[in-house]
Amino acid sequence: MAAELDFSPPEIPEPTFMENVLRYGLFFGAIFQLICVLAIILPVSRSHKTDSDSFEPKNSETVKKPKATAPQISKKPKKETKKKR
Repeated sequence: MAAELDFSPPEIPEPTFMENVLRYGLFFGAIFQLICVLAIILPVSRSHKTDSDSFEPKNSETVKKPKATAPQISKKPKKETKKKR
């Protein structure tokens, strides 16, 4: 009975070059996606200099006046034409 059972490992063909490229490409893609998700979830710390600059009051010289909005071109109402049947 023991002679009938075959416990040898199954024959698995060696992976081809394209299979290896696909496998490692999927690994790199997964790692890249994890990095992107972590970049969205985890806040990025800003340098102390940029934080302190945003809280300083601005001089009247540096504050720019908002530009006046350009006058809108008067729009003429379109002629309403009756549909001919």
